Amino acid sequence: MKLTRPARRAALVVHVVASAAWLGLTLGLLALGVTAATTDAPETVAAGVRGMKLFADWLLLPLALLTLASGLVLAMGTPWGLARYRWVYTKFWLTLGTTLATFFALRPGVNSAFAAVAAGAPLPDAGDVLFGPVVSLSAYVFMTVLSLLKPWGLTRRGRRSRPAVRSMPS
Repeated sequence: MKLTRPARRAALVVHVVASAAWLGLTLGLLALGVTAATTDAPETVAAGVRGMKLFADWLLLPLALLTLASGLVLAMGTPWGLARYRWVYTKFWLTLGTTLATFFALRPGVNSAFAAVAAGAPLPDAGDVLFGPVVSLSAYVFMTVLSLLKPWGLTRRGRRSRPAVRSMPS
């Protein structure tokens, strides 16, 4: 299936905006997590963790899924393909992995920190509010670099699907 030019452009805009929002949101989560982990003021810890929970509950998963879905639409509807180029294939697996990590690790870590702080306890583990955003941010920056530089060339599958070049008769 090949996307029409307007559909491809719309999908590209959705993908870039969702990806940039996901990256920015993760940077915000990291700032809130660093604030919560490095302050001695209980009200600042609570505010940081509360902000993280709000972002994690309402924005993270929708942006992750929108980025994943729009990336799949672009991969399947353009000549780049999903498994033709190493950089696209790598981005797909990293996006899928970070989406799953958001659901199964980052959000539960934030929720556990929130539950402890809401009960009046100190932040139980700084890793709950720092590890997920650091890993996610690193992955998103790496995927952004891949999108811009498009390194590594074709995959084995991409080389096989490329039309054979005929040699000129002598």
